[in-house]
Amino acid sequence: MLRSTLKRKIWLPVAGILAVILLVAGCGGGGSKSETPTTTPITTPTPTSTMPAATSLTGAGATFPAPLYSKWFDEYNKLTGVAINYQAIGSGGGIKAITDGTVDFGASDGIMSDAEQAAAEAAHGPIMHVPMTSGSVAIAYNISGMKSGELKLTPDVLADIYLGKLTKWNDPRITAINPGLTLPNSDIAVVHRSDGSGTTYIFTDYLSKVSQDWAAKVGTAKSVQWPVGIGGSGSAGVAGQVQQLSNSIGYVELAYAIQNNMPWAKLLNKAGNYIEPSLAATTKAAEGVSLPDDMKIMITNSANPQAYPIAGFTWILVYKNQQNQAKGLALARMLWWAIHDGQKYTESLQYSSLPNDAVSKAEKEILSMNYNGQPLITR
Repeated sequence: MLRSTLKRKIWLPVAGILAVILLVAGCGGGGSKSETPTTTPITTPTPTSTMPAATSLTGAGATFPAPLYSKWFDEYNKLTGVAINYQAIGSGGGIKAITDGTVDFGASDGIMSDAEQAAAEAAHGPIMHVPMTSGSVAIAYNISGMKSGELKLTPDVLADIYLGKLTKWNDPRITAINPGLTLPNSDIAVVHRSDGSGTTYIFTDYLSKVSQDWAAKVGTAKSVQWPVGIGGSGSAGVAGQVQQLSNSIGYVELAYAIQNNMPWAKLLNKAGNYIEPSLAATTKAAEGVSLPDDMKIMITNSANPQAYPIAGFTWILVYKNQQNQAKGLALARMLWWAIHDGQKYTESLQYSSLPNDAVSKAEKEILSMNYNGQPLITR
């Protein structure tokens, strides 16, 4: 009883009646997990029903944000008691899972195609892309003695490596942009994703923007017919292949490159500057972009002079019309936490926090989630 009184004294000045509602009913159970109050944003939404939220959720999809999602879901479980089982199986797998109804949410770094969207909506109604964060796709390499940032690549050279037009590291076109750098007379081992991947979508979207030949022959998709190369499953699979193969090159999310101590290339951006992937350069790629209400937008090949050119948003895919009220409420609450309090975990893992205008768009999407036409949460 004393603990309960102390809780009220701590919470009421911060978030008033709403905090008590969440503490008693809400988001996560009593006992020792509630003894240390946590900061709750003043925008914490109110449930529109007395229905208890579910205590578990399942999701699957993109490997691109997996390091962040792992951190988020662990922290959210500590805070609320809600267990979230997320399987990083690639964006293509996430889209299939949410379409088949085998998970509570999907995740993708690539925008769903018209056909994918139509199939999903035929089964379950409108589906939304709720932005979570943005990140960079690093061009990692394994060349003996070469450190991170030493190798420079231009858009046309990178595209032609993946088109199979440039096959040797000491090709004159590569050495010309790397004066003073000794490149081996060795074949380039090209590594790409073998699964349906949002990281591939970001990468091929960039290549399609900078290379007419790539756009015409390969195009932009989560799965493409690769002209050359060796496949790896997931970002971890590509990272592993690049690490094992001498003189290799591959594309992985920046967090994976950092975690695996993989060197990456500097890329010439649209403004003519060589830029390494970084948190700051990712943030610049999203600045000054007019965001649509549905948040389905690509930010590759930014014109910002300080932007890294291969960057993109990543989304959680949710149905607007939830079929299970308890799970819908738990999902809406988790998403709201992720776009607010959850953003404090992004930078340490080399992801960019959502800009304010993206948060506003995401809020509207989450607030539109409903059960039988009744909103699940409200301000």
